[in-house]
Amino acid sequence: MTATTFDHSYSAHCESGVMSSLLRHHGINLSEPMVFGLSNALTFAYLPFVKMGGMPLIAYRSIPRSIIKTLCKNLNVKMKMETFSNREKGTKRLDELLDQGKVVGCQTSVFWLPYFPEDMRFHFNAHNLIVYGKDENEYLISDPVFENVVRCECSALTKARFVKGVMAPKGLLYYITETPEEIDYKAIIQKSIKKTAKMMLKTPVPIAGLKGIRLLSKSILKLEQKDEEYARLFLGHIVRMQEEIGTGGAGFRFIYASFLQEASELFDNDQTLQEASQMMLETGDNWRNFALLIAKSIRSKKEIDYRRIAEKLLEVADMESKVYLKMLEFNGQ
Repeated sequence: MTATTFDHSYSAHCESGVMSSLLRHHGINLSEPMVFGLSNALTFAYLPFVKMGGMPLIAYRSIPRSIIKTLCKNLNVKMKMETFSNREKGTKRLDELLDQGKVVGCQTSVFWLPYFPEDMRFHFNAHNLIVYGKDENEYLISDPVFENVVRCECSALTKARFVKGVMAPKGLLYYITETPEEIDYKAIIQKSIKKTAKMMLKTPVPIAGLKGIRLLSKSILKLEQKDEEYARLFLGHIVRMQEEIGTGGAGFRFIYASFLQEASELFDNDQTLQEASQMMLETGDNWRNFALLIAKSIRSKKEIDYRRIAEKLLEVADMESKVYLKMLEFNGQ
């Protein structure tokens, strides 16, 4: 058996969880919320021209791999990322890295990981996990969305690493090669908070930030003129994207609220950040209420009140706007 001693941690979200564990393994002790916040991962995007299961893509965080890349850039951590043209090369390289004693991040498809319960498997190709060893025909895996480490047959992990389709992993492996001696967390926190707030408030793109949330609200209103079956599927898709895919929209807001709370402590319990954290928690709750309103509407035999749902989403957008304006008040003193 080839295995490196590794401290597994359970996380809310795979990519931020993997990065927290990898950094901790290399002596940089950052919580998952701090990883999420310092990578500028909080966002919103409504992409009607990108389809997922025939429905528009709705994203509540930055695109896959961006947490890895942005965090490493902000912290000045050197990360090697490798993709492969075929399974044989990708498998050989993973085994080589494990023989060298490295812990390795991998991008995979959830659907082909046999340790996932069947009702949790779906075709999502951007799931991240850590491989820290190999025992004959099984890889030893720290999957951040599981409470304990797991084992996975080599052939199954290989299949999960080389699936085709949207966000195909192409066997992606990544591992830390160098870490800085010192990190100015206060400077990075201040810059990250300002960047996230400005992106959500002021992005010129109509499909992103607060503009994207309001665009989705308009699309919900237009469902009144659509086929009822399609309209119900569309609304159900919104709930799935928010609450079931990855951590979900509300979940990401809760993670970011924790980041703001941690950041406030580093700045001597900064009141502005504490207030922003509480406001973000309430925003997450309102996202959940929005999803609950949709769920009740599509299960009911009554006619769907699309206007009420659309107005609820505008209420969420207004709450988010107030949070980001509060974040811009933070001066880092």
